[in-house]
Amino acid sequence: MFEIVLYEPEIPPNTGNIIRLCANTGSNLHLIEPLGFDLDDTKLKRAGLDYDEFATVKTYPSYEAFLEQIKPVNVYALSTHGSQSFFDTKFVQGDAFVFGPETRGLPKALLNGMVNGHILRLPMFAGSRSLNLSNTAAIVVYEAWRQCNFMSGQ
Repeated sequence: MFEIVLYEPEIPPNTGNIIRLCANTGSNLHLIEPLGFDLDDTKLKRAGLDYDEFATVKTYPSYEAFLEQIKPVNVYALSTHGSQSFFDTKFVQGDAFVFGPETRGLPKALLNGMVNGHILRLPMFAGSRSLNLSNTAAIVVYEAWRQCNFMSGQ
């Protein structure tokens, strides 16, 4: 369905929640190292509620290794620095959504390498800093899946 990419995630419960999201939407989860936790972390397992057996989770030593191995249809970065509204974008199955570490977001080098118009932003009130990572991932995946008429689901 979709490729969810967490670039250097730091907070185990967020990743656990996203594992659960992937299990329930048919999406794949890709973790770019270094991770801020061990994959057997109890907080990760508690948040994921053992859904990891229903989700595909892979780790990569670098973002480039992910791109080389998966070759997604389109790659979109989610960032508070994005100028393109997430809701003005048409998604297709096989798209990848890249999310940055919770405390610092995606690095400028990665953002600078994105195709024009592929740095997306979710609307928020002026002055807001950011949304929670797992909440943002859920909004993104469900809107993209809705656009694809919930193919392969239900």
